[in-house]
Amino acid sequence: MEDNKQKHATAYWKQNLKYLVILLSIWFIVSFGFGILFREALNEFRLGGFKLGFWFAQQGSIYVFVILIFVYIRLMNKLDKKYGFDE
Repeated sequence: MEDNKQKHATAYWKQNLKYLVILLSIWFIVSFGFGILFREALNEFRLGGFKLGFWFAQQGSIYVFVILIFVYIRLMNKLDKKYGFDE
């Protein structure tokens, strides 16, 4: 019985870490990649009168981060229900 709980908890945390790695990778690509590395290429386009590279560096990465927080909440609620850790 205890061994089954341990496997259950291990699978839960493995999936949780997978979600974290994916979501943080997306945030890294948006904030560092779009805001710094690909800034020159993105500056060819405009969003609301601002160059797109500048927009990602100043606002876009923050918006994406907030969206990723809500995505993480949704994913964790599903994961909690799947493994029986929901309230």
